[in-house]
Amino acid sequence: MSGHNAITDVAGVRVGHHHRIGDGWLTGTTVVLTPDGAVGGVDCRGGAPGTRETDLLDPSNLVERVQAVCLTGGSAYGLAAADGVMRWLAERGLGFRVGAQPHEVVPIVPAAVLFDLPAGQWGNRPDAGFGFLACEAATDEQPAQGCVGAGAGAITGGLQGGIGTASVVTASDHTVGALVAVNAAGSAVDPGSGMPWAADHEVDGEFGLRSPEPRDVGAAAGSPLNTTIGVIATDAGLGKAQCRRLAGAGHDGLARAVRPAHTMADGDTLFALATGTEPVTDHRVLDELCAAAAECVARSVVHGVLAATAVPGSDVPAYRDRYPPVGSAGCGRGT
Repeated sequence: MSGHNAITDVAGVRVGHHHRIGDGWLTGTTVVLTPDGAVGGVDCRGGAPGTRETDLLDPSNLVERVQAVCLTGGSAYGLAAADGVMRWLAERGLGFRVGAQPHEVVPIVPAAVLFDLPAGQWGNRPDAGFGFLACEAATDEQPAQGCVGAGAGAITGGLQGGIGTASVVTASDHTVGALVAVNAAGSAVDPGSGMPWAADHEVDGEFGLRSPEPRDVGAAAGSPLNTTIGVIATDAGLGKAQCRRLAGAGHDGLARAVRPAHTMADGDTLFALATGTEPVTDHRVLDELCAAAAECVARSVVHGVLAATAVPGSDVPAYRDRYPPVGSAGCGRGT
């Protein structure tokens, strides 16, 4: 792993969260900012996506670089949070230039939503203010993990889900990082052992889990609160088609960490961002980056579940509550 073991280890990437928890609220927004721009790609594998500006990321279309990706709760209503991200960027003259004056820009902000509407009081969902405040909070330090930002109301296989992040440095000396909001119809945990499905992807003891004797604890109840969304970033210089390839590889990691993944009730969507300027022309380097993307997504899912805590007013248990002998040494960092 590298640096903070987070997507912010990738040069040019910042992350900010804003959420409301309590008084009928349980939702939020997470923004991955690339103020200097990054080449973008996307791959959607779920059957129920809620997205914005994904067509623009098709390699055949005009705009190459994006200034942010917005991940948010609120189902399709939550796409309004991206308006606030655009406003924050526009106030700073950041975006696709369409005129001669500094303010004549159109910020490019792809977005994806997860379904958390029943988690709080109906009607309490992210709006433009959430996106703006998430940008205000953005930092290149280690992002908070667990029930924060877009992961505030997340549920995964009957357990609290949440935000998770991870990074790695490849053999070609490129940094790859991922950040996901884990809110899946499937489970991230083997019910027979209590271990996360992707526990074998651990690097340097990062999960801090104790290996238990196999035991039958029963499966956690399923949930209609679905969709895992996320961002993969690298400091390699990739084009739009290569970014789409990177995003697609990230879904390999999601399928390792959540079972089942990509159901008709999920809107699983992963974006990819490349901040580098030196083109990658060797397909073996691209393969290496794709393998790293899958690993980082899988590890991010585990971090999101381990860092989650029981939310006041919710009867959904956290991993550490349901599997205390297993999870008592869990990471919990950044919560």
